[in-house]
Amino acid sequence: MVTALVLGALVVPGLMLAGVAARALRGALLVILPIGISVAVVSIFGRAGSHVLFTLGPFDATLEGLDFALRIDFRLLVLALALALFAATTSPRSLVVDLERRGVSRRLAFAAAATLDAIPAMAERAAAIQAAQRARGLDTEGSVGARLRGVVPLVGPAVLGTLHDVETRSLALEARAFDGPGKRNLLWTPQDSERQRLGRWLLVAGVVGFVALAALGVLPPLP
Repeated sequence: MVTALVLGALVVPGLMLAGVAARALRGALLVILPIGISVAVVSIFGRAGSHVLFTLGPFDATLEGLDFALRIDFRLLVLALALALFAATTSPRSLVVDLERRGVSRRLAFAAAATLDAIPAMAERAAAIQAAQRARGLDTEGSVGARLRGVVPLVGPAVLGTLHDVETRSLALEARAFDGPGKRNLLWTPQDSERQRLGRWLLVAGVVGFVALAALGVLPPLP
């Protein structure tokens, strides 16, 4: 119930207002698919229950396990959609500047921005490497076997390129006195309207209310 309320009241309206619903849903499904399948298999065949759906060898698929797997996978989907909404609407530059403006350590702010920027950068680099490999005659499309064979020559250049980017960024930050003492003067700050501040306070109030209702036992406990 709580997860559905978060999805319907916060995540879906945010996705619709931002215009990224289709892209966020596609990315969320790709991210949670391996975890969701693992959770479903372990829960359906490993969770004890009185209602057996079918038997596969020594394992019984139970209705209770299916219900648990659906609830967990639904929560994973909502979490992935919320993260996709945040990534689609918040630029790493704005996050770093705003966190540092509010007193957060510059190292922590940079680490948060680098984490958000890592996955898109890796995906872009992997696409470029695949295009270069196809131009040199390597078969990376078609059958499943061909795709799996194309993964091995992709890993090496992707990892080495990422390490090179990290070294280049570290040298650039050092040249710009990233670790210099004292407070820095920020030349640019992200826009912060009254509606955005009101939305943040409403979210804070919602979190406090949720914690209070859960502590009082009004909301059902999470399994």
